[in-house]
Amino acid sequence: MSIAADNLDSLRHHGDVDAQPGLLDFAVNVQGDGPPEWLRERLARELSSLGSYPSAAAELRARETVAARHGRRPDEVLLLSGGAEGFAMLPRLGSTSAALIHPSFTEPELALREAGVPVTQVILEPPYLLRDAAVPESADLVVLGNPTNPTSVLHPKDDVLALRRPGRILVVDEAFGDAVPGETESVADQSLPDVLVLRSLTKTWALAGLRCGYALGAPDVLTRLTEGRAHWPLGSLQIEAIRACCEPSAVAQSQEKATAIARDRESLCRELRALSFSANGISVHEPASAPFVLLELADGEAMRLHLRERGIAVRRCDTFPGLGPNHLRLAVRPPHQVSILIDAMKEIL
Repeated sequence: MSIAADNLDSLRHHGDVDAQPGLLDFAVNVQGDGPPEWLRERLARELSSLGSYPSAAAELRARETVAARHGRRPDEVLLLSGGAEGFAMLPRLGSTSAALIHPSFTEPELALREAGVPVTQVILEPPYLLRDAAVPESADLVVLGNPTNPTSVLHPKDDVLALRRPGRILVVDEAFGDAVPGETESVADQSLPDVLVLRSLTKTWALAGLRCGYALGAPDVLTRLTEGRAHWPLGSLQIEAIRACCEPSAVAQSQEKATAIARDRESLCRELRALSFSANGISVHEPASAPFVLLELADGEAMRLHLRERGIAVRRCDTFPGLGPNHLRLAVRPPHQVSILIDAMKEIL
């Protein structure tokens, strides 16, 4: 079922609302409780510079590092205060007809609706294949996620790029792109005039509280995005964090994390498949390619409330267009935490 088109409160709902302090957190997709020690130490060394304004030289060094990471030019990189800032900028592209492919992250639609941009929700049915998307030819802005939140579907890059049309800008949310081993199907390395890629560093590097991300796109598109943007939009620590997380050693480490996430995700799905075999009314959407999986249950709301009583937070999915209260999203977690979850689910199943 789809949420009402004017229900902006539902579009504002995110997993951090579900994950209250003290709960075992399967609701938020951030990996770990905080950044690794080497990154903490690097940011700590920057604290002495906070008496000065962020410098243009530091910003350029960060853009050069991001550009090298993706085989792009520095003028194709825009540093962001989290990927969500990129969504807030989308109305500046001047769209007269935007298409949002759902189920997917709701922040882009919220930003466009609040700016008065006409929006069409393109709802995919299971198995949520992009090639089945009935995108209006009139849409001059199309937004999708890859891999997609919350379905964990990884769309082939050929299907993504097939949505290009003359006069249209294609926005690809790759917030979880670095959590895919080999970053397969990413279009971040594609220097195309009409494709804008948004990346987040908050998930893999546990930097949600610092807000770090970037956009990759044609210089003229990035210029349009920044019209009216405040001076010094990012602080010194954000700039340093973006640079640090895009250096070759960090990229290699993120790929090691991606491999570990894939291993833990398969373990989680195996446990859930065993649970569905022994209990009717539960299905796991596979294949899954992101740091989370989507479940459908006979009574998802009862399960969510039961788990909450047992001290476990999961993400409700009735706030995603195309999904309903029987859908739940589970973040990938280590096996010892999954065992706690499975035991709690068995109580009600």
